[in-house]
Amino acid sequence: MAYKGCIKWRTKEISEKKIIEQRLSLLQKEVEQKSDTIMSTLFSTDYYKKAKVVMFYVDMRNEVMTKKAIIKALSEGKRVVVPRVKKGYGLLAIEIKSLDELKTGTFGVLEPPEREEVILEEIDLVVVPGVVFDKKGYRIGYGGGYYDRFLPKLRKDAKKIAVAFEMQMVDFIPAESHDIKMDAIITEKRLYGPFE
Repeated sequence: MAYKGCIKWRTKEISEKKIIEQRLSLLQKEVEQKSDTIMSTLFSTDYYKKAKVVMFYVDMRNEVMTKKAIIKALSEGKRVVVPRVKKGYGLLAIEIKSLDELKTGTFGVLEPPEREEVILEEIDLVVVPGVVFDKKGYRIGYGGGYYDRFLPKLRKDAKKIAVAFEMQMVDFIPAESHDIKMDAIITEKRLYGPFE
């Protein structure tokens, strides 16, 4: 969902900017503990267990941490894909064998080197980041629209699971026709969904 600003969509006086500020104020230990809980829930789901190819984002700025999860998924024999931003195109889905392949790239995020994408039809599960999420499965990202453009390229039954801290949840986001609904959202408190 494109950035709407806090005036147009304000929900309970909470704006994207405020939620980012609150997330950035979390102590590192809190982020780690909550992230471990969230990823433990993810690993216990059938979404993850049945997936052979999993796409993780690489966390930044106090997002739900994914690096330990990537290591675990690789150790379990999953094929792991992470995004690379290609200007003028969007997200490339690049398979990695190790976190050591990642280097600082666009927006200061760790990215894999540019090489051939995996076949998008092979991706079974995408772990999706965002700024704000609602209890019907919709999300607001950082305003670049990267995931909004990427997710429709996947096969219809590929699962889209967002991970977030409970403080990023609101009751309602006004959805637009192009917005992609998540299959589920996992926080440190609970699993929301599956959404229809």
